[in-house]
Amino acid sequence: MEDTAANEQIASPRKAPSQQRSRERVERMLAAASALIAEQGSDAMRMGEVAERAGVSIGSLYQFFPDKRAIVWALAERYTVESQACISEALKDVTDAEGLGRAFSELVDIYYGLFLAEPVMRDIWSGTQADKTLRQLELADSRANAEFLSAVLRRLKPDADAEALETTAFLVWQMGEAAVRLAISVDRQEGDRLVAAYKRMALRELLPEEG
Repeated sequence: MEDTAANEQIASPRKAPSQQRSRERVERMLAAASALIAEQGSDAMRMGEVAERAGVSIGSLYQFFPDKRAIVWALAERYTVESQACISEALKDVTDAEGLGRAFSELVDIYYGLFLAEPVMRDIWSGTQADKTLRQLELADSRANAEFLSAVLRRLKPDADAEALETTAFLVWQMGEAAVRLAISVDRQEGDRLVAAYKRMALRELLPEEG
C-alpha cells in the first residue's frame, strides 16, 4: 500500500506519446526546452518559446506538457534513466575493494564533470529543489542509485548487517550529490579539492577494513 502511494505521488505529470510521430515531436520539444534552459534558465523560459523553437503549435506542446514543471520533470527523468544505467554498468561486476574504489571514484568524477559541462543539469536540479513532488522523484532516484552501491557492499561484506550497509550506501550517495553541488558553486580549484576530499572520506567508509 505504501509503495503504491509513493509511486502515485511521483507519477509523471505529462501525457506519454504513443505513436512514433508523437515521440519525435516530444523529442523536439525537449531538445528546444533544454537549449532554452541552457541559454536563460528555466525560470525565464516560456512555453511559447519552447513551441516556437520546436516547430510545433502551442496546443501540441500543452498536449504533452501542461506547464514548465512537466518539462523540467521530463528532463529530470531522462537524466535519471541515463545515470542509473551508467551506475549499474560501472558497479555490476565489482567484486573486490580495489574495484569498488576505482569504480566509485570514476562515477563521482563523471557526475561532477556532467554538472560542470551541462548547465541544464544544474538548472534542473535547482528546479527539483523548489518543487516537493520533483524532490520525491530525485529521492527515489537517489535510493535506486544507492541500491547499486549497497549490492556491492553486501558482496564485499557478506557478514555485515544488510540494513546498516543499505543505510551507509544511501547516506554516502546523498552526501556525494551534495558535495558535487557545493563544488560547482565555488571556483573550479576549490571545487576539485572538495570532490577529492569527498571521495577520500566516502571510500574510507565504504571499503572493508583490512585485517
